[in-house]
Amino acid sequence: MLAIDSKSFHAAFLAVLFLALGLGAHAQSGGSATSITGTVADPSGAVVPNATVEIHNPVSGFDRITITDNAGRFSVSNVPFNPYHLTVTGQGFAAYAQDVEVRSGVPLNISVSLKVAGSSESVTVQAEGGGDLVENDPSFHTDVDRGLFDKVPLESQSSSLSSLVTLTTPGVVADSNGLYHGLGDHADNSFSYDGQPITDQQSKVFSNQIPQESIQSMEVISGQVPAEFGDKTSVIVKVTTRSGLGQTKPTGSIKTSYGSFGTVTGGFDVGFGGQKWGNFIAASGLNTGRFLDPPELQAIHDKGNEENLFDRVDYQVTNADSIHVNFGYTRSWFQTPNSYDNLNVGVTDPITGAPLGPTDQRSQIKTYNIAPVWTHLLNTTALFTFGGFVRHDDYNYYPSANVFADGTGLIPGGSSATVNQNRTLTNAGLRSDVSYVKGIHNLKAGVTFEHTFLKENFNFGITDPAFVPSSVDANGNPCFVGGVALAPPPCTYFLPIDLTRGGSPFPFRGHTDVKQIALYVQDSITKGNWAFNLGLRGDLYRGIVHDSQLEPRVGISYNIKKTSTVMRVAYSRIQATPYNENLILSSLGSQNPTINAVFNGANSQSFAPIRPGFRNQFNAGLQQAFGKFLVVDADYFWKYTHNGYDFSIFGSTPITFPIAWHNSKLDGVSVRVNMPEYHGLSAFVVLGHVNARYFPPQVGGLGATIATGQPFRIDHDQKFQQTTHLQFQPKKTLPWVAMNWRYDSGLVASNTNLDNFGDALGFLDADQQAAVGLFCIDSSGTKHMATQNNPLTSATCNVLANGQPTGSATRIVFPKLGTFDVDHNPTRITPRNLFDAAVGDDDLFHGDRYKWSLRFTAVNLTNKTALFNFLSTFSGTHFVAPRNYMAELGFHF
Repeated sequence: MLAIDSKSFHAAFLAVLFLALGLGAHAQSGGSATSITGTVADPSGAVVPNATVEIHNPVSGFDRITITDNAGRFSVSNVPFNPYHLTVTGQGFAAYAQDVEVRSGVPLNISVSLKVAGSSESVTVQAEGGGDLVENDPSFHTDVDRGLFDKVPLESQSSSLSSLVTLTTPGVVADSNGLYHGLGDHADNSFSYDGQPITDQQSKVFSNQIPQESIQSMEVISGQVPAEFGDKTSVIVKVTTRSGLGQTKPTGSIKTSYGSFGTVTGGFDVGFGGQKWGNFIAASGLNTGRFLDPPELQAIHDKGNEENLFDRVDYQVTNADSIHVNFGYTRSWFQTPNSYDNLNVGVTDPITGAPLGPTDQRSQIKTYNIAPVWTHLLNTTALFTFGGFVRHDDYNYYPSANVFADGTGLIPGGSSATVNQNRTLTNAGLRSDVSYVKGIHNLKAGVTFEHTFLKENFNFGITDPAFVPSSVDANGNPCFVGGVALAPPPCTYFLPIDLTRGGSPFPFRGHTDVKQIALYVQDSITKGNWAFNLGLRGDLYRGIVHDSQLEPRVGISYNIKKTSTVMRVAYSRIQATPYNENLILSSLGSQNPTINAVFNGANSQSFAPIRPGFRNQFNAGLQQAFGKFLVVDADYFWKYTHNGYDFSIFGSTPITFPIAWHNSKLDGVSVRVNMPEYHGLSAFVVLGHVNARYFPPQVGGLGATIATGQPFRIDHDQKFQQTTHLQFQPKKTLPWVAMNWRYDSGLVASNTNLDNFGDALGFLDADQQAAVGLFCIDSSGTKHMATQNNPLTSATCNVLANGQPTGSATRIVFPKLGTFDVDHNPTRITPRNLFDAAVGDDDLFHGDRYKWSLRFTAVNLTNKTALFNFLSTFSGTHFVAPRNYMAELGFHF
């Protein structure tokens, strides 16, 4: 175990603990939602029962309706932070309307006095104007309620939350296997589940996500970073989960579906409770023949399944005290997709000589999460929160039963090797905060303590007898590799792990822990047309390395109410922390001579452990409403990060690890256009452009992945992407239809052997040529396409330009000959347009209490053949899913 404790760290932790316990003697808290309660009375002060109260946000789609009880009281729980339009109507009374701002966990209590309707007065509330569409907030963000995202066709059933964020958030780049890149960073994203911070990787090859069925609404912050958030901040997803509080009649649904690739899903959700307690449970399962995005258009060896369970319990102990507990468990099992090369056609076992079967590598991930929270209302203006959390990921990677079937290309030079891994990550912590709302101030001060336990165990060995063709060189020193004589030390490390010569797998064993404390204070001040977000955060990081940072956050916005315009500027200072996945291997692996020799051969070198970085981020934006039908929100960002993080990979194995470059400079524009529902039609468009430039040298991690000394575009740089979503339902009793149009201009193809067609012709094998659609036209005018069994050669492509064969590819874009530049003109994936559609009926038989629903979804309607990436340093090659269909049947009660 790596010793990382320090006197300063313990002193800070004890101070935080005593502060939390002291406040906790008469206090407590919530996450990203609160409750709105109130009383409705007539002009004489008598209560009004059976009045209809509606709370609505036209942009996010949030809409809740309740009825006052016999005492004229109403309550709407689990309301996310946002501005709302509240309306009250009652028989014989004039309609009442007011705007309500929910910005804190402090519950809101509203007193409504209705006027008696005159003979000519209408009891309908006028539609909101443009002022209701803009939000005077210095931080650029996206709000999505379940009523909107429940009808969005999603590409991935096994990582539905990632798909939802990608489709609804501007500036987010889609990558394979549920991964997404926010605003030019590699997966620099964090989640907040009812206030619980999660900053570790959430794609389906790292961890399991909470099921979409458990989500009530989400706010995605991609602008100025509030002081309560740290670590990974390019995209912050604040999730409010569903609750059963106040549901005196059990409400829920049972659903099942069947679709392409033999995909079967099933599950249920139910919420039930009373005025003082509630329980919401969601469980689901998935089995499919295309779990991950494969390296071939055809899914080969790509089965997987996933099981989810989520349970949220709420209990109102007293009028001032409440308890909220989230519990989740997810298990996923999936095969590593094979390429045609992994089928091992004609390959024999080097020991027995028997034919080898296809590669059979699999993974299993088990995740559980427990997060209790206690809140105490100090008075009508202050709320105290105290909570804890434990989240655990157990990742296992299993090799083929016959290790010689594993041709993973572990070691540079085209060798074969086998690898297995068990990796665990346990994140435990405490969080506490006090929220205070009065007058122009919305103040929040808090502390978060996290303790992350990491364990990394794996074994690897060489399985290719040709990798070390000779045991000694001409001088009797071991050994030759690929016909090149290597110095004795690397060969000394190769031979003992050569399984074809009686060697044994090399074991790597690492475990450490990372402790973090964050203290913050922030105040949202509203004064007239001005709004200010002022915050200060302090981070103390104690892992393999130690660091600390003081981080001011400032945001200013101004609302020009006459024109329904909001202008804003902001600055954020952020301490960025390293990714925890395989952090030990990356930080300490190069100190091990065997790992260094295997990873980097004769050019082995040692890098320092990865340190936390720091970022200066500037944002400037404009929000503009056009009448009551359209609102446009645009944001410009500029981010400079010292220690810019990326991921590299151990050969082409599933063992990926973080690395750090000297710095990164990211800038771009994000735009969101919303059209609130109008006669059943609603729509949104999200657009993004980003320049993602990284600057050598590599300053941390294992191994160097790029030789050039000039800036380069990282392989998650994409010039432009947009999603347009439309949904239409003319009446609540009629079917609905929804459609997505997604355009991606194409990620950078980061492999340095793809400068031009001539390089690709000599570097790529037949399967790889076919994957990118390589083609050329010979001197007779005949077009030749590469196939899996017939690669193109310079003899086939006999038309030359500047001494190079001429040709191109359908799925990657080569720069013109002689113009390749890793910074200004890299090779990219070909742009793609993808279309998805869904149609459904939420009440097939027009039931009252019980309803049946039917939904049909088609993804990639035009059956576009496209790549996410190709020979990426981090993730290899992956194809976008071909056209596929799914039909879903549901019963609702």
